[in-house]
Amino acid sequence: MKVSTAEEMRRIDRRVQEEYGLPELVLMENAGSHVAEAVETLAGGRAEGKRVCLIAGSGNNGGDAFSAARYLVNRGARVQVFLAGEKGHLKESPAVMFQALEHMAAEIHPLEGDRDWDRLRLSLRFADVIVDGILGTGFSGELRKKTLRLIEMINEAKKPVLAIDVPSGVETDTGVVGTAAVKAAATLSLGLLKPAHFFGSGAGLAGDVSVHDIGIPQELLTAKEIHQSLIDEALAKTILPVRPRTVHKGSCGRLLVVAGSRGMTGAAALASTAALRAGAGVVTLASGESLQDVFAMKLTEVMTQPIQENEDGHLGGAAALDQLTHLAAGHDMVLIGPGLGRAHETMELVRCLGTAIKKPVILDADALYAFRGQAELLKEFHQMPILTPHLGEMAGLLGTTAEAVRQDRIASARAAAKDYQSIFVLKSECTLVAYPDGDVFLTTKGNAGMATAGSGDVLAGTIAGLVGQMQGALAPLLGVYLHGSAGDLAYAAKDCGLIASDLVDKLPEARALLANEYEMLA
Repeated sequence: MKVSTAEEMRRIDRRVQEEYGLPELVLMENAGSHVAEAVETLAGGRAEGKRVCLIAGSGNNGGDAFSAARYLVNRGARVQVFLAGEKGHLKESPAVMFQALEHMAAEIHPLEGDRDWDRLRLSLRFADVIVDGILGTGFSGELRKKTLRLIEMINEAKKPVLAIDVPSGVETDTGVVGTAAVKAAATLSLGLLKPAHFFGSGAGLAGDVSVHDIGIPQELLTAKEIHQSLIDEALAKTILPVRPRTVHKGSCGRLLVVAGSRGMTGAAALASTAALRAGAGVVTLASGESLQDVFAMKLTEVMTQPIQENEDGHLGGAAALDQLTHLAAGHDMVLIGPGLGRAHETMELVRCLGTAIKKPVILDADALYAFRGQAELLKEFHQMPILTPHLGEMAGLLGTTAEAVRQDRIASARAAAKDYQSIFVLKSECTLVAYPDGDVFLTTKGNAGMATAGSGDVLAGTIAGLVGQMQGALAPLLGVYLHGSAGDLAYAAKDCGLIASDLVDKLPEARALLANEYEMLA
């Protein structure tokens, strides 16, 4: 399924009218019907006798609310509509819906004097459901005083709120909330989902999100001009590699993991084991020679290769580079970074190794630190690298702050992927995958329990383990899906007490569930 930005949705609306001849009113009427049904659901299954307070702006979001109000009146609801804007400022289609509502003798109130605001306060107090049709997808920037007052009153009422498209006060493309935003129990998204349903404060304010068909031709909703998509079950099934009976460990991918340092052996062990659990045939962990006894205790199925260290116990220098380059030649892909450490000579080693080897490279954790201020080197890799930064690591690569990246994750990742000709897996509450051609994919899996040390190492290992089993550029999509699915399985059993090794243990189950469903459909 696609995910549309505000501008992409506006273009779709224009094309519906200009190319298909469908009046805007038709879509607004369909939207109103769906909003009314969603109100009934929030009200316990029926509208009759329920008090519904609808607050409508002067744009199309308000028009959807006016349309919904008609349906609710017809179903016996006790409807009160409050106009957040000015009647004279209503756009053409909302004005038609408003006029129809007036002819039905519906209870409609402006918000001008104190008596109007008192009436609204009473309506909110006794409402069974509140409908937020104030701002819609076009909002950005600061709230006007009147709108801020409305939002504060809605939230103070503490009643179930249905938001149309996005809660008012939330920016559609980023999920950012400035001064305040409506806290919804449910959000009904029209046509397609929006980025705000997945990111930032907006995602937490949207409540239960559903998407509804309002009559937009399907070819417009699936057009290549929409550059965001979901990493959902349907997509994961199409790229899941199926093993033939003739498979052997060599054909499942030989992965070299360059990771670990004193005090950070856990990251290397998690990433290496995750790669095997993701289905890699052979995994070799290359780490400092002083750590071999530690890894011999931690790991059984992962092979280990001692690499020459300097006297401080760090990897670096010509001898280590030669060893690793030789090892990489005998493997199909290389993961660099988990727990590797940030010593100066190690960072130099990472840069030299990454640009020297001719195999697919996955860069995680400390390996990302090596390219701070030198991200242009990523374009010198023989194959397009896969990078798995969290927000802080992404900020370091881009020379900005984590908060700046957080404010517009999609734009940041998309620009970086294009500028550095790399695939970026940007980790956050909604991990995304960005490609150099501008396409961005958002995960549908994962939970708050996965905010635990080592979770990112497991993701890097999962992706790396999949590279040798499928088209490498698609491995981040399947890796993100399986990682999140494993997290959901672990969360069901361990709640917020889950740890990174629980994710590793659940990877085979996550893959098996997806494979079984795939086979049932085949």
